[in-house]
Amino acid sequence: MTMSSACAQLCLRGRGLLSPKNSTLLYYVQVQHSVRVGKSTSISNGFLSRGNYTAAQSRLSWKQQTSYHYDYTAKYLTTEAKESRHTDDVSRTDVTEYKPALLPTVDALPLTQNQISLENLDAADEFSALEEISDEEAVGISIPPCIPPASTSLQDYVDKSETLTKLVQLGVSLWKLERRPNVGSMLLRLDFNRDVAPCLLFLKEIGVEDSRLGYIISHNPFILSEHLENLQARVNYLKSRKFSTETVASMISRAPYLLNFSVKRLDNRLGFYQHQLKLSASNTRNIVARLPRLLCGSLEPVKENLKMCEIELGFKENEIQHIVIAVPKVLTANKKKLTQIFDFLHNTMKVPHHLITKFPQVLNSKFLRLRERHLFLEYLGKAQYDPNLPSYVSLDRLVSLPDEIFCTELALATLEDFYLFQKTL
Repeated sequence: MTMSSACAQLCLRGRGLLSPKNSTLLYYVQVQHSVRVGKSTSISNGFLSRGNYTAAQSRLSWKQQTSYHYDYTAKYLTTEAKESRHTDDVSRTDVTEYKPALLPTVDALPLTQNQISLENLDAADEFSALEEISDEEAVGISIPPCIPPASTSLQDYVDKSETLTKLVQLGVSLWKLERRPNVGSMLLRLDFNRDVAPCLLFLKEIGVEDSRLGYIISHNPFILSEHLENLQARVNYLKSRKFSTETVASMISRAPYLLNFSVKRLDNRLGFYQHQLKLSASNTRNIVARLPRLLCGSLEPVKENLKMCEIELGFKENEIQHIVIAVPKVLTANKKKLTQIFDFLHNTMKVPHHLITKFPQVLNSKFLRLRERHLFLEYLGKAQYDPNLPSYVSLDRLVSLPDEIFCTELALATLEDFYLFQKTL
């Protein structure tokens, strides 16, 4: 007996419960998936209670359960032997004649995904990955190059990224950039035509030389992520402060981070140096143009060096002003090195403050060169730094001349003698 016949017979027997002769027939349905229709029926000891079901409710319940007929199992608690002969005869005759329209047949059910997959197994076998192919087919297979998902070096991406390839052609030092956090991933996300090319063209338009483009990006790759409107606004501000176009281009070439700072910060930095050192606008532009990183770095080292020159080294305010105008690097020089050179000049060579102020370049010299040449002149009896006395030796020439000229013009000795003296130190 098929499932459709069983369900039809069950419907007929449920309908037969309404007849007075068969009012005592009990049935139950073991449900695997609960279906709620109207009021929930009370369940006692695994049997569905009788009494509240009408014929219409019974039919409606079976209509709702037809889509789940595979999940239901109908069982009869009474045997066929205990049923009345009249009920058996009606069931046998009605099963063959009754064809319920609501019960789906097996052939009409839609195929499930698993059944479709099983039917297509034979077709899938034709494209098996284990199937052998000819040498000609193997040679014809092209595998597109893929970008490595992760790497510790940008070298693995250069051949696959147009942006990195052209940056290398510009002279950008990728080995420096890959050691900085998040810079490598930022460069890989950039599109050369959309992000990089407009920035390079802007730098060329304001006067930056082609040979400096690689240097700028190597030290400041974040300029590629700046908006051109912001870059143009900062250039316009510098020009409004009477910096020439050539000076602006030179400042950007030597201080790559200059254009990353807002107009407000640039204005605050210029104002700080002008008021702190009590300089004119012309002198302020002069020291900033010669050392543009003054606008980029922190102000704390500058403040410490100014206090040190005044308190520890004993320079006056006007002397500090003169030193800074002549040698702006004094503002950012290493504090220990500056103190060491001054101590040797003032306490060992006996050079007064006003002479150091007159030749401030000596504060920016190498301590070892200053010490070796002074000791050699002192050994020869020519260490005379007072301009009012004969055989005067200028501090500027003492630290700036090459060894050969120093020996022939100041020490009046041979270069070999100077090298031999250096070995005794």
